Amino acid sequence: MSTTAELIAVAAVGAAFGSFLNVVVHRLPRGESLVSPGSHCPTCNAAVKPYDNVPVLAWIWLRGRCRACRAKISARYPLVEALTAALCVAVIATRSDAAGIMLGLLTVLVAVPVAAIDFEHHVIPNRITAPAAAIAIALGVALDPSGEPSKLLAAAIAGGAFLLVALAVPKGMGMGDVKLAGLLGLLLGSSVAPAIAIALVGGVVVGVAVLAGREPGERHGAGVPFGPFLAVGAVAALFCGHAILAAYLHHLT
Repeated sequence: MSTTAELIAVAAVGAAFGSFLNVVVHRLPRGESLVSPGSHCPTCNAAVKPYDNVPVLAWIWLRGRCRACRAKISARYPLVEALTAALCVAVIATRSDAAGIMLGLLTVLVAVPVAAIDFEHHVIPNRITAPAAAIAIALGVALDPSGEPSKLLAAAIAGGAFLLVALAVPKGMGMGDVKLAGLLGLLLGSSVAPAIAIALVGGVVVGVAVLAGREPGERHGAGVPFGPFLAVGAVAALFCGHAILAAYLHHLT
């Protein structure tokens, strides 16, 4: 059981990671460097001072505006920072084994930027999924070698199933979704099943609602990105996946 002081420290580190994820969300789809130049206002290019770069709090005391040009700063920035911090704390508070902690944190650090980028740009960057897959395998082999075969199998099944859908319905499923599904198998193991189930239910409900709100002539091409739903499903399965599977198997028996 982590102490309050440890959880506060984790929250601070998680918020800092969230700050970096904001950089990833803004720059990666644009093909920009993640390290250079330093933090700056995208409107006036003024460098952000260190005291104006404190996660969450800086946005509050700046009242959501750039100090130099007073341009509006999106509320996404503090939301991503706060969400990342909260999820990191939840991982530490609910896990005690090294593999569970590290893979749980990696799941958070993948899910947050993937959801934001795919929602805005309808793309899931390989520069996120490929390194994350390599790290997930390395962590599994190093920290839980006996459990790694089942995670590799889960990745193959999840990624393979999505690949079949993508080949059968090219406009309904992108290859980014295929790669993300495989990655979630590496991260979640058998819990990838409830993650995908939650994503499918959420995607169908929202997709139907979006189409219902449009005129018939506007529905063509009105696709809804699936990455955010996979990300939400992954986070839900991260904390409730085993319970969902246990309840389902109990119901079958």
